[in-house]
Formats: sequence, C-alpha cells, structure tokens
Amino acid sequence: MGTVSPSDTWVYALRLPHDPRAARVARMTVRAALSSHGRQELLDPVELLASELVTNAYRHTKGPASLRLTALADGRLRVGVWDSHPRIPAPFGEPPWDRVTPSLAEAEGGRGLGLVQEYADSWGSWSLRDSPLDRGAGKLLWFEVGGRRDATPLSVACHQGTYP
Repeated sequence: MGTVSPSDTWVYALRLPHDPRAARVARMTVRAALSSHGRQELLDPVELLASELVTNAYRHTKGPASLRLTALADGRLRVGVWDSHPRIPAPFGEPPWDRVTPSLAEAEGGRGLGLVQEYADSWGSWSLRDSPLDRGAGKLLWFEVGGRRDATPLSVACHQGTYP
C-alpha cells in the first residue's frame, strides 16, 4: 500500500452571491485553505487582501463575485477575484493610473486597494470585456504573495491585461 502525499499545487474556487456577508465567507475560506495546507505565513496578508477585493466587488457591483486561490509550484499563492463590473481600478489598471492615491486620515474608506500595493508581491488585472465571453463579463483582479518582492511589482504583462 502506497503513501499519498499532498500536492504542492492546488486550486480552490468559491462563488459568492451579492451579499454583505461575502467578505466574511471569503476570509473563512482563505483561513481554512491556507491552514489546511500549512501556509500560515501567508494567512494575514491573503485574508486581508482577498477580503478587500471581495468587499469592493460587493460595494461596486450588483451581481455575484468569485474568489480563486491557486498555490503555484514555486511557493507563490495567486488570489483572483472576479466581478461583473468592467472598470479596472488602480493599482490594477494601466499607467499612469497604476498607483492608488493615499486616503485622507479622516476618510472612512478608500484604503483597501492601497493595501494591495503594500502587501502583495505582484498584482494585475484581466478585462473580460475583450474576451470571447464578452456580454458584460466584468474583470478579474489578481495578486500574488509568497514570491520574491522586487522594486517594480507591476510587470509589463500585468499592464497588458494578461493573467500569468
């Protein structure tokens, strides 16, 4: 009888309804998946950033969203959040709009996407408007953690809308 060893690569996908509890469900899913795979070192930043993207999907759309967690063979974790709105926000968009301006200290919101700049190793977007699936298919925003952090987290591929 052979021993089964878990793979270093895995994917989890979660469809989220347009519901104010969606961000909480996303955080619980992230916590369960990363804890189960022994990736606690990524838990705090992934939970925070995934929650921010899912919250934005809820606040700025009227439809469902999806969360996808992908463990890559080199130790990186890629998180993607799809929603039905076509607008790609900074820092995910094209230059010169690729940086989020800091929020005022007294502002109640507006810090979430700035956190992506701070804690993700890389990030990008993929517009589904130009895909064969057009029909107002929205966008996919993604970020990666657990990789080598360099001085320029936005690669040319990110700006071209590719999803590595």
